[in-house]
Amino acid sequence: MKYQSEIIDWGEEALYFLEDESLNFIILFHEGAPEELKEVAILHKKATLFGEPAVGDKFFICGKHFEITAVGEEAKRTFKQLGHCTLCFSGEDHPQMPGYINVKGLEKLEPKDIRAGGEIRIS
Repeated sequence: MKYQSEIIDWGEEALYFLEDESLNFIILFHEGAPEELKEVAILHKKATLFGEPAVGDKFFICGKHFEITAVGEEAKRTFKQLGHCTLCFSGEDHPQMPGYINVKGLEKLEPKDIRAGGEIRIS
């Protein structure tokens, strides 16, 4: 396992990006997120990253399973330092932005799936 944490809170606007089909992403930060970004982020407990997220890794969030299809260069650094990335559900094999981690899965992550205590895991 490369990473394991749990959701502790989210900002009022954090689920907007997931609800909008044209966007279809969430922003993750560990609990030390800058105040100005907490409004749009899903916050999780700070935890140790044991290896960089990589293409082919499994990404689990709140009981939904995904496969990582692309990892932006910036996401590698910011996930380690801040627990931060934009998790994009496009399934594309190239990140749209340097801070993106793209995933694909058979199930769609819905706003109702996000809950305090929900697990985030990369393996």
